[in-house]
Amino acid sequence: MAWDNVLVVGIFMGLLGLVILMLLWPNDKRGARLLVRWGVPDPDAAEVALAVRYLKRRRFWYPWLYLALPLLFGGDNDGATVFGTLLLGGLIAELLAQRPARGPQREAVLARRTLRDVVPVWALVLSGVASVSAIVHLALIPQWKLLAVVAGTTVVCWAITLLAVRRPATGEPRADLALRCRSARVAIGLGIATCTAIGWAAGNLGSFLVAVAGIVAFLAVTAPLKRLPALA
Repeated sequence: MAWDNVLVVGIFMGLLGLVILMLLWPNDKRGARLLVRWGVPDPDAAEVALAVRYLKRRRFWYPWLYLALPLLFGGDNDGATVFGTLLLGGLIAELLAQRPARGPQREAVLARRTLRDVVPVWALVLSGVASVSAIVHLALIPQWKLLAVVAGTTVVCWAITLLAVRRPATGEPRADLALRCRSARVAIGLGIATCTAIGWAAGNLGSFLVAVAGIVAFLAVTAPLKRLPALA
């Protein structure tokens, strides 16, 4: 491709990314809606500000990752790009959230969280079953490239989950816990859906049923909380 064409494509993709970013950019209304959906009724201004910052850390990366991933890996803007964007955006956001927050923290109010506090055991079991079965199936075929994708996806999903558990406490306890739960459960759910879709992509009835089971598991794991786990 000629350099002038590359420049035109680059400018177009950059402008498209800016448009997407403006459409996705969080505000107080979206932050409040997020908290209500994840078990925080009537959030106050400080809790809404925490949720907005949480969303900004993720959504800032989405348009750029969505546009860059097909160029980096030679693919199209398909479902794999969407899942890759969500996972990598979540990973970057959780890495950034590991920095201690500025200003006073309420660590004395928050109990130290464990993995089971933010993700139910049955979801963790489903994640393990989906990953191991997909890896074994792809090894038997064999499909080494797809196996590497499944293994990498599993590592990223669990990394996001563990980072969400251990990140420094910030803001009000109930909002902090709700956002941790959302990060971890969405990561685990995306991992289950990705592993079932990639690990069983033969196009037959069995693969279709596994894919449907993966979608059902994804919806169950990522369903918003009606009530938060007990706060210490």
